[in-house]
Amino acid sequence: MVSEPYWAKVRGPLAAYVAGFRDQLLRLGYTPLTAAGHVRLMAHLSKWLAGRGLTASALTTATVQAYFAQRRAAGYVNERTPRALAPLLAYLRELDVVAVEQPPAPSGPIEVFLRRYQEYLLAERGLAASTAGLDVRLARPFLATRVRADGQLDLAGLGAGEVAAFVVAQSRQQPRSAKRIVTAVRSVLRFAHVAGLIDQPLAEAVPSPAGWTLTSLPKGLSPTQVAALLAGCDRTRATGCRDFAILTMLVRLGLRAGEVAALALEDVDWRRGELIVRGKGHREDRLPLPADVGQAIVAYLQHGRPAAASGRTVFVRAQAPYRALTSNAVTTVVLTAARRAGLGEVAAHRLRHTAATAMLHAGVSLAEIGQVLRHRRALTTALYAKVDVAGLRVLARPWPGAAA
Repeated sequence: MVSEPYWAKVRGPLAAYVAGFRDQLLRLGYTPLTAAGHVRLMAHLSKWLAGRGLTASALTTATVQAYFAQRRAAGYVNERTPRALAPLLAYLRELDVVAVEQPPAPSGPIEVFLRRYQEYLLAERGLAASTAGLDVRLARPFLATRVRADGQLDLAGLGAGEVAAFVVAQSRQQPRSAKRIVTAVRSVLRFAHVAGLIDQPLAEAVPSPAGWTLTSLPKGLSPTQVAALLAGCDRTRATGCRDFAILTMLVRLGLRAGEVAALALEDVDWRRGELIVRGKGHREDRLPLPADVGQAIVAYLQHGRPAAASGRTVFVRAQAPYRALTSNAVTTVVLTAARRAGLGEVAAHRLRHTAATAMLHAGVSLAEIGQVLRHRRALTTALYAKVDVAGLRVLARPWPGAAA
C-alpha cells in the first residue's frame, strides 16, 4: 500500500513560493512522497525565518548553517545538513529571490597567489577544473615553505637547491604521489617565472623521480568476464538499461569515464553512424558507432532515460533530479556491475584496456588501436604489444643449449 503524501501548510516568508516549488519538484521527477518531504522542510524553515524577522532573501550560507545547527540541537534525525535545502535554494536562486553568493576573496599572500595561478591554469593552459584544482592543492605546501616571518610570500630569493630539497622531502613522505608532485611544482614555477615573480626558470631544477616506461602489463577482462559484466544488468529496469549502455560503450570503444559522462544527445550522429567524443585537452574526435553500441543507446533513450531529465547529456542520474552523470558516477557503475558479476574491484579504465586487448587479439594493428583510443603518442599504445603473445613468440630467440 502506497502512502499518500502529506503536503504541509507553509506560512511565513516562503509561503509565496510553495506552489511553484512543488510543481518544479514534480517536473524534475521527484516522487510525490519525496516532494512532500521537501515542502515540509520548507514549511519548517519558513517558520524559523519568521520567528527571527527574516525574509527569504536572508538565506545566506551563514543563515542556513545557523538554521541546521538549531535543527540538530532540537533533536531532528532527518534533514540535518544544508544539503537537504539544495533543491529549494536552487529554485529560489532561479527566481532571483536568493542571491548567488560569490566565493570569498582570497586572504593571505598564498591564497592570492593560488587564485592567480588557478586562473592561469584554466584560461592560459586550458586545463580541466579538476586538474587545475589538484595542481593548486599540491602547490600549497611548496608555497608554505616560502612564507617569511612577516607573513609575506618570498619567491624572489628562491634557488634551485631549495626546490630540489622540497621535492626530495615530499617524495619520501608520499612516494606514490612523487610524479604528480613533481609535475605540480614544475607548473607553479613556470607560472611564477611568467608572472615575473622569479627571475630565472627554475622548473628545470626540479628533479625527476626514478621511473621506467612500459613496465606494467595491461589487465583487461576476458570475453567470459565481459559477458558476465554485461549479463548482470537488468535491462527490464531503467537503471539496468542505462548501465548496460554505459558498459557496452566502455568495452567496445575504450572510452574514458569522463568521455561517457560528457556524451551529449547531439554527439550521436545516427545518419553517419559516428560518435563525437570530447576527450582530454578539449579534443573532439569522431569514432565509428558499432551496431551493438547504437542499439544499447537507443534502448536506453527509448525505455530508460527519464522524460524529466534536464540537460542534453545522454546519461543521467537514476533518481531525481535527473541531471548529468559525473565521471565518478560512471566509475561507480562499473564497480557495482563488477561486484555483482563476482569480478571484484574493476575500475572504468580497466575496460579501456579490455577494448584495446580485444582489438589486438582480433588482428587490429597498434597504430589503429592508438587511433581508436586517441593516444597522442605511439609509445602509449606500444604498451599493448606486451599482451600480443603470438606476435612476441615470433620475435623470441631460442634458448641456447642442447635442449633448444
